[in-house]
Amino acid sequence: MALIRLETVSLAFGESPLLDKVNLKIESRERIFLIGRNGMGKSCLLKVIMGTIKVDDGKIFKMPGLKIAELAQTLTHSESETVYDVVAEGLHEVGLLLKRYHQLIAHPPEFDSGCTNQWMRELEQTQKALETQQGWQFVQIIDSILTQLELPADKKMGTLSGGWQRRVLLARALVGQPDLLLLDEPTNHLDLEAITWLETYLAQYQGAVLCITHDRTLLRKLSKRILELDRGKLTSWVGDYDSFLVDKEHRLEVERTHDKLFDKNLAKEEVWIRQGVKARRTRNEGRVRALEQLRRERSQRIGLQGKPKFTTNDTKLSGELVIKAENICYQINDRVLIKDFSMRIYRGDKIALIGPNGVGKSTFIKIMLGQLEPKSGLVELGTNLQIGYFDQLRLGIDPKLSAYENVGGGRESIMVNGSEKHIISYLSDFLFTPQRARTPVKMLSGGECNRLLLAKLFSLPTNLLVLDEPTNDLDIESLELLESILVDYKGTLLLVSHDRTFVDEVATSTLHFAGDGIINEYVGGYNAIPVSTSTPSLTNAHKKPIVSPEIQINPKEAPAIQFNSKMKKERAELPEKIAKHEAEQALLHVEIASDNFYKNEKNYVSDTLARLQKIEDTLKKMYKRWEELEALFNSQGL
Repeated sequence: MALIRLETVSLAFGESPLLDKVNLKIESRERIFLIGRNGMGKSCLLKVIMGTIKVDDGKIFKMPGLKIAELAQTLTHSESETVYDVVAEGLHEVGLLLKRYHQLIAHPPEFDSGCTNQWMRELEQTQKALETQQGWQFVQIIDSILTQLELPADKKMGTLSGGWQRRVLLARALVGQPDLLLLDEPTNHLDLEAITWLETYLAQYQGAVLCITHDRTLLRKLSKRILELDRGKLTSWVGDYDSFLVDKEHRLEVERTHDKLFDKNLAKEEVWIRQGVKARRTRNEGRVRALEQLRRERSQRIGLQGKPKFTTNDTKLSGELVIKAENICYQINDRVLIKDFSMRIYRGDKIALIGPNGVGKSTFIKIMLGQLEPKSGLVELGTNLQIGYFDQLRLGIDPKLSAYENVGGGRESIMVNGSEKHIISYLSDFLFTPQRARTPVKMLSGGECNRLLLAKLFSLPTNLLVLDEPTNDLDIESLELLESILVDYKGTLLLVSHDRTFVDEVATSTLHFAGDGIINEYVGGYNAIPVSTSTPSLTNAHKKPIVSPEIQINPKEAPAIQFNSKMKKERAELPEKIAKHEAEQALLHVEIASDNFYKNEKNYVSDTLARLQKIEDTLKKMYKRWEELEALFNSQGL
């Protein structure tokens, strides 16, 4: 059954159409990947499906009651919200109630009769509302997603890195278990461990998925149907990514041949119409009308966008030895990031840094560049170094200025490999039209911002490049060009990237951050890292691996008993019982924390403490029982 159907849908902002009479049908449980150049309108197509953008023409049909969730490309949230708050929002009205309940439990009032009574009344009202909407069943769903992505529920969003924030928004999209899941560049800012988890999740997901991605490894592993949006037209291809590339090249060759014949015929007719008096005496009016139609068709043709041509700006070679590190150690409080690390980096080395977000890769780079002192050990930089740094947060560009102003810095031209080049001409190599080059950066897409940062970086002479996630938001063609440039780069490269194909193509060696300060070096790229190599946990408090989307049970350990109606009832009632015990636990914590509590009679104090201990023991048993029931429920495919 079709979940959604688009019929001859058109959308345009300005002269060129983003969607030109597009037709699309998405069936249940389909896994579709949407690709195309930056700025072609892929994100707009997702917003059309979500209903947040109205189309200029065409019809959209949705299955009644269709649940759609979206992971947007941009991070939009309040920095004061907690992780739990943001994830719960994915459940809409019920999520808001759970969010409020979590806030009340997490922040009980200080011991004061007035505040406590008000807090209790609101807690009771929230509990009743959750019972009315059968909201308790979603408590475990949120907890399960938080556990699988190892997200700290009570951390504020403003304290998290971009990768962790992206992970939270992914959890928000998944928690509602939608019929149709829309993902816009889901692997951007995620580390390899989270990307691997996402691959497993999407492979097993029971709903339909429409995913915009330029991650070629993800495409090759999961794609069964590929959509390409190119100059307003949407092409569908059933098959894997490599087969799609062969078919695309064939289609482009057919298009080029057709355009060449069309232009030849048009030129012939233009010569005929201008032949003068003799031609006018024998003019065929039907032929004239046909020529006018040819002119209209040619004016409406949208040509292929040019290929990016960016290149690095060479400078004098550095010394043979670029960086020498001996017995480096670094830690923050009790957390060890680098432990007794030594290596020598020579001119021409291209070293990839791989590991989870927050494991210390950025700190490592700062120490290697002499921007941060190690706690112990020695770092020596080589001679004649000219360093270029690509920042994934794009701090090197001013959003209020245009692309032209950011690169030019008040100049009209720059020197590129010994030749003077106008800024507009230079930016055209990075696929910026003159109009786009003068557009404020805040109006540019994510891919355009990344190309701009590369343009600014490559306009400077360098012999040591440090690239921190340069592949985010870049389309596949730009990625492949950047790969070839870096492979031919004569200087030294330090690369932080979670794009596995990119790392394999570029890196001559890889530093794998294995956690607890251990850094292992392997010759080659991502595939050089042994499969058995352990990866550090995503949180510091709990060192456990990411689990699969559903609780897995080893067949040898699977319980022989069947999930019966009694267990089903117990599973349905447990969340509400847990919530009531948690509420009483919170009340007792408020009372015990008050200044006057220990002034009460000794028996009262001991009874209250004993009651709290009993509740906490009961909660532990309830949590354990819930996990048992969930494991049994999932193992039998219920």
